[in-house]
Parts: sequence; structure tokens; C-alpha cells
Amino acid sequence: MALDASKLPLEAKPLHVPPLHEIADYLNESLKSNFAEVKCEVVDCPDLTKDPFYLASPGICGNPKIVDIGGPPFLLPEVDRTKVYDLKDIAKRLNCEPAFMVGAGAGPHPYVGVNCEGIINLAIANGKVNQQTRISKVDQNDDKSIQETLPNSETTVALLVNLLISEGKPGKVLKVHTKKRIGGDDFIASIRKSLQKGYKDKVVGLGGVFVLKEGKAKQHVMRDFSKSRIETEEQLNNWLKFYNMSAPLIALGTLMNDDVVSISATIFRLHF
Repeated sequence: MALDASKLPLEAKPLHVPPLHEIADYLNESLKSNFAEVKCEVVDCPDLTKDPFYLASPGICGNPKIVDIGGPPFLLPEVDRTKVYDLKDIAKRLNCEPAFMVGAGAGPHPYVGVNCEGIINLAIANGKVNQQTRISKVDQNDDKSIQETLPNSETTVALLVNLLISEGKPGKVLKVHTKKRIGGDDFIASIRKSLQKGYKDKVVGLGGVFVLKEGKAKQHVMRDFSKSRIETEEQLNNWLKFYNMSAPLIALGTLMNDDVVSISATIFRLHF
């Protein structure tokens, strides 16, 4: 059973919201240290319900906010199975109507039957749910990754989740294209570190979707809950199952250039 969202503690902090063209200009220069080809621009949001995205709403604009629910202490060193949240209730608590949610976190283990990853892709409007969220779990027989789509009747997540919540409308968005990595940082880390340098005393957040068109990505999927405490990074990596996933891949999630003082928000989380 999901926790009563009306009784959950809620804390809001303002983020710095620079003009999109300012971020684009800065990333056009700063990302060149990590990628041979860089093009950042402000564009009209493409229809995200179509190929190659297949999201639950056409856009990610309209009263956007980054939402951090739960957190790693509910998973490690020991899981707290009571931390289950219904995203329909979360949307009501935040007065988000309509609500389009994209992001990454832990999927609904009570529904799935085992611990799992959640790739959140959910639209709620006029009381109707368009649930396109995928979950990934590790097959307990052969260690292969299994992905499933949740039904409209299942809108819960567990433990921890990071979301971009908007009204799902079209609008202006930031398009970041990179190719051929030449530096040590991956796509998300390079953007986050660039924003750290560009906005040293301000917290900036981004959220949305990106497409890996070529190559492979090393990604983990959580196994079912560990029967013993996970105290070290070595124990964590032994518990997680890693896969080399081939393109094309769609990733959903959020990032911030720094923590929000007093909240200890997750800096970034994206799932393919």
C-alpha cells in the first residue's frame, strides 16, 4: 500500500532559471573539451509521442519542476519496503494538473514482485492515466534483463525517484547534440560539470529525454533486494547487475549542477 501523500513532508526550494539561449551558448563552448562534435540550440520541442521518443505527452513544457521523492537511505544499507509512493497522489499534493512525469527511480516492487528499476513516463489529465512507464528487472534464473510496461492501473514507485513534472505541453526546449567523446566524462557528467562552472553560486536543474543513436552504454539494473546489508561500494557493485546496452536507447531523467542546501537532493539520475 502506498504512503499517504498528504502526510509526507514537503520542502520546496527555488532553482535559478537562466534563459535557454544562455545555457545553449555556454554548453556550445564548454562541452568541446569532452566531445569532438557539439551543437547546442534552442528549438521547438518535437512531438515526443512519436518516433524515436514514444513518450506519454507531446512536450515537456508548462510549469516545469524537478521533484525528488524518497532517497538512497531507503534502499541502502537496508531496504525500507514501506516506502511506496503513488504518483497520482503526488501530482495532487503538488497541485499538478495536468501532470506529465518523466524520470528515473525504483519501480513498484509490490506490483512487480521483485525489486526493479523504473523508467518513468506517465501522463495524468482529467483523472485519466496514460501509463507508458517501463520497469527493468533481473531474471533470477539466468541474470538477463527483463523490461515490461506498466498498465494504466499501476502508478506507484518505491524508495527513490527523480522526476521532471510539467504540463506536457509543446514549447521551447534545449537540444544538445554531441558526437565522439574525447574527454573523460560521459554526456550527463559533462553537462552537469559545465553548469557547475558556469553557475558556481546558483543551482540549475535540467530534465527531459535524450537518445543514444550509436554505440553502447554500460548500465546497471538492481537485483532483488539483498538479504544482507550493503555497506561498501564493492558490495554495491556485486549486488548490481551490469549490462552493455546497444543503441538506439532512450534515457529519461534529471540533473542538477549542485545540491540544494538543506534538502540533500539527488544530483542526477537517468535510466534507459
